[in-house]
Amino acid sequence: MKMMGDDGSGEDKVRTVSVLPYNPKVAYFSMEIGIDPEIPTYSGGLGVLAGDTIKSCADLNVPLVAVTLLFKNGYFDQRIDDEGNQVEMPVQFSPASHLTLIARETVVEIEDKPVKIRPWYYLVEGVSGYRVPVIFLDTDLSGNGGWERSLTRYLYGGDDRYRLAQEMVLGIGGFRMLKELGFTGVYRFHMNEGHASLLTLELYNRTRNVDYVRKQCVFTTHTPVPAGHDQFDLTLARSLLGDVLPEEIIPDITFENRLNMTKLGLFFSHYING
Repeated sequence: MKMMGDDGSGEDKVRTVSVLPYNPKVAYFSMEIGIDPEIPTYSGGLGVLAGDTIKSCADLNVPLVAVTLLFKNGYFDQRIDDEGNQVEMPVQFSPASHLTLIARETVVEIEDKPVKIRPWYYLVEGVSGYRVPVIFLDTDLSGNGGWERSLTRYLYGGDDRYRLAQEMVLGIGGFRMLKELGFTGVYRFHMNEGHASLLTLELYNRTRNVDYVRKQCVFTTHTPVPAGHDQFDLTLARSLLGDVLPEEIIPDITFENRLNMTKLGLFFSHYING
C-alpha cells in the first residue's frame, strides 16, 4: 500500500493498492449498499438490506465480492426541525477517509463516448475474521467530462438520461471492473433489483447465448409498486447503449416501447426471489 497525492477525492492523500488479493465466486450488484453510517452511499431499506446481506456473507465465509457506486454527495442527510418536519441537508463524503483506492481503471462507452471508471474498496469483516470486499465505482476523475464525472455523485438524482448512465456504470462498468481486477473465477452474478440488470447484456454480447447467461444470473426484487421498477424510453436507451443493446431480444425486455430493467433482470436469470 502506498500514499498518493490529491486525486479529486477532496483529500490530500489516499491509500492506494495495485491489486486486491481475493478470489470471489459470487458477485453481488446493488445500486446502494449501507455498510457503515460514515459511508453515506445509501438512502434506506434497499441499501441497509444489501449491507446486511454482505455482512452475513462475511459471517458465513461466502466467497463474494459486492459492487456498487460511489456517491460522494450521497442521497441527503435527514434532520427533524422543532415542528417535526423533515429537513434535507446536503451530504459531503470524502472516500479517502474510509476507502482504499485500487490503481486500476476500466471504460464504458456512454453515447459512444468513453467514460473512465476507477475502483475503491472497503472490507466487511465477519465474526470469524473472514472479509468480503465491497467495490465502489467512481467516475469523478480527470479525463472525464463534467457530466460524466457527476454520475457517481448523487444517489437517485437527475433525469432518465442521468439515471440510465448510472446504471450503465454499475452493470456494464461493474462487470468489466471485475475482469480488470482479475476476478475471473466469478460464476454467479446476483442483481439486487433492476438497477444492475445491464450486466446481463455484457454477458450476453460475449456469447449470444441466453441459456449461458441465465445459468450465471440471479435476480432479487423487493418492490411491488411501479415506481420501484426503472423504465427508459427505448430511443434514449438505444442512444446511450448503442451496440450494447441487442435488437433481437428487444421484445423480451421492453414494455410499451420502454426498456424495463426488471424485465431485463427476470429474462436473463435462472432464479428469482422477492
